[in-house]
Amino acid sequence: MHYKEYKSILSAKNGINIYRGCSHGCIYCDSRSSCYQMSHDFTDIEIKKDAPIMLENALKRKRKKCMIGTGSMCDPYIHIEEEIMYTRKCLKVINKYSFGLSILTKSNRILRDLNLLKSINEKSKCVVQMTLTTYDEDLCRILEPNVSTTKERFETLKILHENGIPTVVWLSPFLPFINDTEENFRNLLNCCIEAKVYGIMCFGIGVTLREGNREYFYQKLDEHFPGMKQKYINSFGNSYECLSDNNDRLMKMLYLECKKHNILLGIDKVFNYLKLYEYKNAYEQISLF
Repeated sequence: MHYKEYKSILSAKNGINIYRGCSHGCIYCDSRSSCYQMSHDFTDIEIKKDAPIMLENALKRKRKKCMIGTGSMCDPYIHIEEEIMYTRKCLKVINKYSFGLSILTKSNRILRDLNLLKSINEKSKCVVQMTLTTYDEDLCRILEPNVSTTKERFETLKILHENGIPTVVWLSPFLPFINDTEENFRNLLNCCIEAKVYGIMCFGIGVTLREGNREYFYQKLDEHFPGMKQKYINSFGNSYECLSDNNDRLMKMLYLECKKHNILLGIDKVFNYLKLYEYKNAYEQISLF
């Protein structure tokens, strides 16, 4: 790991990425793509020096409250967070200034900060997003070797719901010929239903590959699924989007199940929900009168 100085941390769309790079080792990770222009090895985590201080300076200057998003590129709960604790410090800042939070992770480490998540949610809105890809635990350990297992993430979703924190699940990606089966998809949907998630994000049944992440993905296919790389090359060539033959059938299943269980579905609808700031501090409201 190494520190790097930045002038700011908050993007124009109110997003933050505290770390650049990741230790989770997911074989399909898009953040490895060359377009993100990481000048360091992906597993040599870059830490944005003084990230909590930069965030506090930015939030103090904002006239209007909003949702702060984190984790869209690099997970805020990678392993070094246990030592650095920058994510926790940033959550304290968000809580201090009564901003909302939309946070995305694959790790049950987020439960360490349950007290802060609850406090943020009491004042405004806190939404935890979690990615689920593979119900089979053995396959999960191949596709996502250094991250919380699907079972651990499922238990985390249930705990968050029990504590009044809304959750959104990203069902993604589904690797053609590997985890794009109806059995896997239905089992993951059942997890979402049992955990009472508020919404589901799904961009389709497939995976995206481009320069940088494609090479790493193919390397791991050769390591764990001999012959699969050639199957991808024959089926998709150099296409960015590698769509499963099961896409239409599984997306129809997703739509029907979400409608049946009143789960928010649709990329635009879910993104709008994640961006919508809500103010709920009853004590301050009472004090105004």
